[in-house]
Amino acid sequence: MSAVPLPGAAPAAAPSPPAAAPPVFGLRLATGLAGVLLAVLVSGLNENITKVALADIRGAMGISRDDASWLVALYAAASVSAMAFAPWCSVTFSLRRLTAAAIIVCMAAGLLCPFAPNLSVLMFLRVVQGTAGGALPPMLMTVALRFLPPNIKLYGLGGYALSATFGPSLGTPLAAFWTEYLGWQWAFWQVVPGSIVALLMVSWGLPQDPLRLERLRQFNWRGLLLGLPAISMLVVGLLQGERLAWFASPLICVLLGGGTVLLVLFFINEWSHPLPFFKLQLLSRRNLSHALLTLGGVLFVLLAVILIPSSYLAQVHAYRPLQTAPVMLMVALPQLIALPLVAALCNIRAVDCRWVLAIGLALLALSCVLGARMSPDWIRTHFYLLQAVQIFAQPMAVIPLLLLATTGLAPQDGPFASAWFNTIKGMSAVVATGVLDALITRRNHFHSTVLSERLGNLPAGVDMAGIAQRMHAQVVTLTSSDLYLTVAAIALAMIVIIPILPTRVYPPRAA
Repeated sequence: MSAVPLPGAAPAAAPSPPAAAPPVFGLRLATGLAGVLLAVLVSGLNENITKVALADIRGAMGISRDDASWLVALYAAASVSAMAFAPWCSVTFSLRRLTAAAIIVCMAAGLLCPFAPNLSVLMFLRVVQGTAGGALPPMLMTVALRFLPPNIKLYGLGGYALSATFGPSLGTPLAAFWTEYLGWQWAFWQVVPGSIVALLMVSWGLPQDPLRLERLRQFNWRGLLLGLPAISMLVVGLLQGERLAWFASPLICVLLGGGTVLLVLFFINEWSHPLPFFKLQLLSRRNLSHALLTLGGVLFVLLAVILIPSSYLAQVHAYRPLQTAPVMLMVALPQLIALPLVAALCNIRAVDCRWVLAIGLALLALSCVLGARMSPDWIRTHFYLLQAVQIFAQPMAVIPLLLLATTGLAPQDGPFASAWFNTIKGMSAVVATGVLDALITRRNHFHSTVLSERLGNLPAGVDMAGIAQRMHAQVVTLTSSDLYLTVAAIALAMIVIIPILPTRVYPPRAA
């Protein structure tokens, strides 16, 4: 006999429908994850290839060096900004829809770039492509955290690590191939074949979540209006700072000063907003804070060990990207084996990933110390030993950070962790570029001055052109050596904080 409700009593709430069971990991989900990984790699290669092939693009399209620098800066600003806000959008509009849309937009913009009638249109297309490309890495981390079974989750995160190790090193060889054999247009078009395959894999493999448009009623408008210009201004200011003489330029002062103020206001807003883009409370987790801090240093090191040999070989021995390619491939291709092996090592319960991280950082420092012994006689083959040391050093410095950052996260915190990790990743690369540019300029000036003073007044009849060439080679070599030592010091400094900040974690396991 059913109970009769008392007069005046509120009606009982309807029972909520049972939560849908999570999809079983199998071929379909694995295909979707592989598709997202392919899209992320293609997008990252697009950014790196267009940087390496920029001279060919400038010559073909009649773009000045200053205008070309804005192409790079605006793309990076759009990309880093998208990394910050894409995780929120993936929850609202669904992971599969956002990922597929980003792949389509990135591919379409790349297809159109060589046909841009003027610089303004090209810049607009690059901003659009940067926005779409920047939205993809957070999707990869979100997919790995959400769908992979605990026992293999670390291997999925290892796939994410490819975007920090494999992708950047492969940029130079691919740029060399496109420009030397197929034409400069392929620096843009290379996204198309991979994007088509990735789109098919994502569309079939990822489950379709329902739209959650009710979240728009609590949309964080203030956060968007503060955070988007803050990140964009800081990125552009850092990338254009060295070219415009930093704080001697009113524009750089406005970009960096204004961007910093807006960023502080953005974080104040995020702290109390009911539906924030960034959950600052997560930073109370020591392992996450340590991972984000160390990530910045690791990316500085990884960017430097790519920049130093390629820049040295180009300036001292006039190497084109095709000639530098074997040095980069020495690290890039073995990552396909090294990353799974390091993931397997960290997946052993008895292994403390903190010490894997320490060994990886020590190996990176060793590689840089060996590089600091360089001389103007060094050619491509002299860098092979340095690169060989980095084959395992790079994944050993990245995978433990992913394990530390994500272990113990509640499912609802996954998108927030992805926003933090990817935004720091994107911003760290920008900061590293700005700092390295500044260091290179200042050390070049210092060594040029010292060598000029040592030469003094030369007697008549001396081959001035030959002396100038040898002096240039010596300046570049000494600057490269200084950079290697600086990078080695950063790697060693990150080892020092390992016993202090992070706590022991264990690889995820099924309950």
